Amino acid sequence: MRLILIAALYTAIASTANADMAKLESLKVDDMRKLQFHKVSKLIPKSQFIKADGVSATLSELHGKVVLLNFWATWCAPCRKEMPQLSELQRLLSGDDFEVLTIATGRNDPVKMELFFDEIGIKNLPLHRDPQQLLARNLGVLGLPASIILDRDGREVARMLGDANWSSENAIAILKTIISN
Repeated sequence: MRLILIAALYTAIASTANADMAKLESLKVDDMRKLQFHKVSKLIPKSQFIKADGVSATLSELHGKVVLLNFWATWCAPCRKEMPQLSELQRLLSGDDFEVLTIATGRNDPVKMELFFDEIGIKNLPLHRDPQQLLARNLGVLGLPASIILDRDGREVARMLGDANWSSENAIAILKTIISN
């Protein structure tokens, strides 16, 4: 009897997960078509990055929130195009359940990073750095911009290479679905 209950519970969980995945896939239109969901969430490395205040941190400090992790650089033209949409997404969804985390990877002078944000009017995103590209490399980031969605357990559930309109209705619907799970 116990085995039957466990099997029924497993089937219910699996069908719910498949329904959520089907819903997420149906929301992948326009820029979001490039977003690749993983069938099984992935563990992420414990590599450090440098926060805007110069203190080292790891992504594990954000457990409990859904995170859109974005890797960018001051020399990256698509990053300049995408950053205002990330800023708008942060304005619309940030809180206890969600955060946009921007990390400049590679050689990015902090003064030039501030100038980059000032030139395009970004005031609500962090100026974190990954100067040795350790975090980016350990996450398999091969180009910029790159965005990775982390679930509340700090596991990678999706990723996108290239810029996107992260404040679009589709992107917001995708993220709200992930947040609600």
